[in-house]
Amino acid sequence: MAVPQGDWDIVSSIGLTALGVTAGRAIATASPEPLVRDPYAAEFVRAANPPRPLPTEPGDDALWLGIADYVQLRARFFDDLITGSDAPQVVLLAAGLDARAFRLDLSGRDVYEVDQPRVLAFKHDVLARLGATPRCRRHPVGADLRENWPAALETAGFDPARPSVWIAEGLLPYLPALAEELLFDLVHARCAAGSRIGAEHIPPGDLTELSGTFQTSEAGKQMGLAADNVFSTEPRRDAAEWLTGQGWDVQVDRVADLAVRFGKRMPDVLAGQMAKTELISADL
Repeated sequence: MAVPQGDWDIVSSIGLTALGVTAGRAIATASPEPLVRDPYAAEFVRAANPPRPLPTEPGDDALWLGIADYVQLRARFFDDLITGSDAPQVVLLAAGLDARAFRLDLSGRDVYEVDQPRVLAFKHDVLARLGATPRCRRHPVGADLRENWPAALETAGFDPARPSVWIAEGLLPYLPALAEELLFDLVHARCAAGSRIGAEHIPPGDLTELSGTFQTSEAGKQMGLAADNVFSTEPRRDAAEWLTGQGWDVQVDRVADLAVRFGKRMPDVLAGQMAKTELISADL
């Protein structure tokens, strides 16, 4: 899978963007009436000691507050997809510092976290120091999405014959078009009846505009999003249409509609781009 970035840890390349998203969860957790409570997020940020300090509590920066609101809306959507399914297996692609195995009650289920080995090693060290206990059977899968990650996943115990939930949160905007298509092909080939897919899709025009917003902002610099080659804006096939053609029952929700559903207001600083982001859910 031709992902353009090289190897990374949690404070470089795509790893730093994952840390920025974690900072968003920390800010949301410390805010009134959060949609998601992640008690580990702030400690991940502190332990990483990033090159530019990242906030972990609400402040005066409108963009960071907007990021936190978007991050919690997106996280809540995918949380509900997971907890609303009876599938015994959950696969978190490019899991980063996702703490669902610890903060959601997924007892009796197998959760596979696929990401770079160095990212998972950092995550393990912090959680071990905190004495955190997973609320499921957790399986870290150190694998590169550019390589044979399905083999690593199955070696870790994943069974394609059993239903599964697949989550691609904060992943697709970084993938070239062909890499995204291959990802869906590989996932679809490993889904039994009763499986579910959740994915985030930002329309190319909005992604270009969003990239510009981050390139000129302090938040973008802190998150490692100030470079113009972080996002991939290549034309690509419509994932929702493709899944429908493969027999999936697909629903597409816009983040702006989710904000209304959960009683949250999309902040003006991101409303022009992120509010139009599509969150895809598909059932087989």
